[in-house]
Amino acid sequence: MIEIKDLGKSYKTDEVETLALQKLNLKVEEGGFTAIMGPSGCGKSTLLNIIGMLDSPTQGSYNFSGIEVGGLKERQRTAMRKGNLGFVFQSFNLIDELTVFENVELPLIYLKMGLAQRKEKVIQVLDRMKISHRKKHYPHQLSGGQQQRVAIARALVTKPKLILADEPTGNLDSKNGIEVMNLLTEMNQEGTTIIMVTHSERDSYYAHNIVNLFDGQIVSDSSNKLRAMS
Repeated sequence: MIEIKDLGKSYKTDEVETLALQKLNLKVEEGGFTAIMGPSGCGKSTLLNIIGMLDSPTQGSYNFSGIEVGGLKERQRTAMRKGNLGFVFQSFNLIDELTVFENVELPLIYLKMGLAQRKEKVIQVLDRMKISHRKKHYPHQLSGGQQQRVAIARALVTKPKLILADEPTGNLDSKNGIEVMNLLTEMNQEGTTIIMVTHSERDSYYAHNIVNLFDGQIVSDSSNKLRAMS
């Protein structure tokens, strides 16, 4: 599904050039579950933003489902994201002024889906996330675990090929964190490809393979042997 070759990302000012990513090579197979790990400032979020088509590389190639997207314009990247990608963030990124139902519905509106079909899909995914009883509530009326369930529902409602999760349990207690990881695992088992940035060794256990970054470079890319033995 994803093939990255010699990918680099730099940021320039008048006086200095900062290399955020250097000569990255990475493959993610369809249906895979990859954890990206490394210390703060190593380039994890930059890499996730490029994979998520929120940013573009300075050099190298990024191929998504057979399409070279590394050099696409912002409008083209936006069109590619629709229906293909779902995002789950540490800070949930829900819109405070919208209800649970409206937050989850939003990606379907961007896809210009009809009202009846939107309602059906939102209800289905809220039922699955066991949060439908909160559909008329606003984010500030929910617990952290409930907000993350809404965020996952929003990511899942378009049935994307790929879900990108950035520290999805970072603001949750251990019980809710395990529930969120179990939800992501369930989605992966049903065929959704998942790439997750995490500092958590516990969360990385759920992945099929673990990629470690350091100073903008991949220092290891290996299968998750502990998971394979379980």
